[in-house]
Amino acid sequence: MTFQERKKKIIAAVFETGSLSVFQLADQLAASPATIRRDLHEITQEGLLIRTHGGAMRTESAVVTSFTGKKAADSIQKEKIGEAAASYVQDGDTIFMDCGSTVFQMCLYLKKKNNIRVITNSLPIVAELIDNPTVTINLIGGELDSSRKAVHGAKAVEHVNSYHAAKAFIGVDGISPENGLSAHSETESSITSAFIQNCENVYLLCDSSKIGRDSYIKFAALTDISFLITDNRLEESTAMSLKEKGIGEVVSVQVPN
Repeated sequence: MTFQERKKKIIAAVFETGSLSVFQLADQLAASPATIRRDLHEITQEGLLIRTHGGAMRTESAVVTSFTGKKAADSIQKEKIGEAAASYVQDGDTIFMDCGSTVFQMCLYLKKKNNIRVITNSLPIVAELIDNPTVTINLIGGELDSSRKAVHGAKAVEHVNSYHAAKAFIGVDGISPENGLSAHSETESSITSAFIQNCENVYLLCDSSKIGRDSYIKFAALTDISFLITDNRLEESTAMSLKEKGIGEVVSVQVPN
């Protein structure tokens, strides 16, 4: 078993139980305690787990899928957009997935795909897909943002720049015809920019409330986006304006009023 394979299993095991000792992990993975100690050193250096005396614990006691902090009223929109986005993933694809809560909604439908590879900085996505035998996960290393349950930073960007994907599925804090894509923070915008630069087609997933809105940092042009997948509350005039400014196809998903 390679380090990357052990890494996924170690993280999943610790997140499931809250904490495990070196010897418990060694038993579960059929590896030597010395190997597990070396693995834990690397994993905790990346901020993905917290080292304890004799083992490791997850980064916080909250369940990993509670990362969104969003109202339940948004969930149907996000699920429908995620389902539509997943339909663009073909068997055998290598894809980037960012840490957005709408991108996370793709996971349920990705489990039905065969032989796909997911490169992501999102711990909730890892936790959701890790046990699926048809999905190979490449977890991006770097500094952990515990509030976002995601890995960011210069090392994370370097990691992304080492790979190429057929498709990238990203979220956004704001998008407008005038200023393109924008984000609240440099950490999120930098890794999303890396996804865009290292793939063939970019799929932007966002609900219509974010369209026509600008955030703090402008980081990508509309011409970088191959598909915008949003809900049917987007006005036709706004969709036309986005297309005129260079965005690719606009896909409107039916959601209940």
